[in-house]
Amino acid sequence: MTTITSTGMANDHIAADRRTLAGRIDALPSSAGLWRFITLLALGGFFELYDLFETGYISSGLLAAGVFHTGSEGVFGIADQAAFASATFLGLFVGASLLAPYADRFGRRLTFMCALAWYGVFSLLMAFQQSAEMIILFRFLVGIGLGVELVTIDTYLSEWVPAHLRSRAFAYSFFIQFLSVPAVALMSWWLVPQTILNLEGWRWVVIAGAVCSLVIWLIRKNLPESARWLAQQGRHQEAHKVLSEMEKRCGIAPGEDFSDSDAAAALPKKGRFSEIWSPAYRKRTLMLVVMNFFQAIGFFGFGNWLPALLSGKGATVTHSLLYAFFITLAYPLGSLICSRYADKLENKWQIVFSSLMTVVFGTLFALATNPVLMIICGFLITYSNAWLTFSYHAYQTEIFPTHIRARAVGFCYSFSRLSTVFSSILIGIILQYAGSQGVIAFIVLSMLMVMLSVGIYGPKTRGLDLENI
Repeated sequence: MTTITSTGMANDHIAADRRTLAGRIDALPSSAGLWRFITLLALGGFFELYDLFETGYISSGLLAAGVFHTGSEGVFGIADQAAFASATFLGLFVGASLLAPYADRFGRRLTFMCALAWYGVFSLLMAFQQSAEMIILFRFLVGIGLGVELVTIDTYLSEWVPAHLRSRAFAYSFFIQFLSVPAVALMSWWLVPQTILNLEGWRWVVIAGAVCSLVIWLIRKNLPESARWLAQQGRHQEAHKVLSEMEKRCGIAPGEDFSDSDAAAALPKKGRFSEIWSPAYRKRTLMLVVMNFFQAIGFFGFGNWLPALLSGKGATVTHSLLYAFFITLAYPLGSLICSRYADKLENKWQIVFSSLMTVVFGTLFALATNPVLMIICGFLITYSNAWLTFSYHAYQTEIFPTHIRARAVGFCYSFSRLSTVFSSILIGIILQYAGSQGVIAFIVLSMLMVMLSVGIYGPKTRGLDLENI
């Protein structure tokens, strides 16, 4: 008699599937062991987001300390805060586009550990610099490590999680990662105004993130390599070994060894950049480039500019600590709530619906004058941004094969970083000449581009093995 497991799959179906590598991964139960593994990976992304949101919080401390200057007195003839932010995103662009492909060559685990160590070391060194020039330089170097790290985490996660849990795993992962947003807000509120052991508070905010990341590096030295990547590299016995260990960690008996002709092992050992432009993947690459470029405008446009737009109308509530902290809580809470239904919809439609939600509530937020309505809309914008974030991070790792996954995702994702460098300047110009309505129109148009590109050209991925997408 056929029985049904907690994953909703028939036992005889699992037994048949477990003759393949993908089938054995799909048969991993939703166990404490699997979620502990996902949590360890997510902690790396925690520090990436901690570092990104730290940019705005520590700038005031750098100004107060006399390290940063405003206007033409800055290092490059512009405000040092602007150069600091641009250096961050430029580093992220370089790391994601140029160095992330090394995860396809040297493996997910090694690249992940190196990127985390890179971030920790250079972030720690940045905390002790005395000049704006050196802080901006080290900020660029920190950004490179972060750009490599997040792409590698996404590919790592997608290759280890069962197909029916992929979206839920990404939602839970971003719940962990987004906890960094209220964390850095509280750390900055507490530390930036202080001087401890003759070190300004902003330095302690940076040091805290760097030291914690290095501690996590020590904890995660025993993370297993991706079984899919090992099989694709022809390292069959190693793939079988790490997969068997993961099965034991998840509380099930190791499956039988898969065939040398398994679909995961049949891929080329090395990928080339030109492959992402081959007829099989060209449309997917262009779709993701467009999606990443415009989603960054919507995400950072609403997040960074709408409070400023509203303050011009006297909505001072947007600058209160209570408001800011409430909004940051929506990032982890949104991801946690979404994890309950993330696997019920196609990822492509989750991207479309979350973008539509941002458009609707972003417009209402900009037009609202009632403080309560503004806070509700602000929370819902942040909720939709959290939904969009985990959806597209999961989606872009699903639609490329293992041998070019990190290379393709890094290239496409880097356009979100490049977009941020220029869109902030462009939004400032639009605000000056067309006012808040012009900025809103620009952001709404950007999110509509996301909806159209993914809705029309994105393939379906829900419940499919990576080898079959």
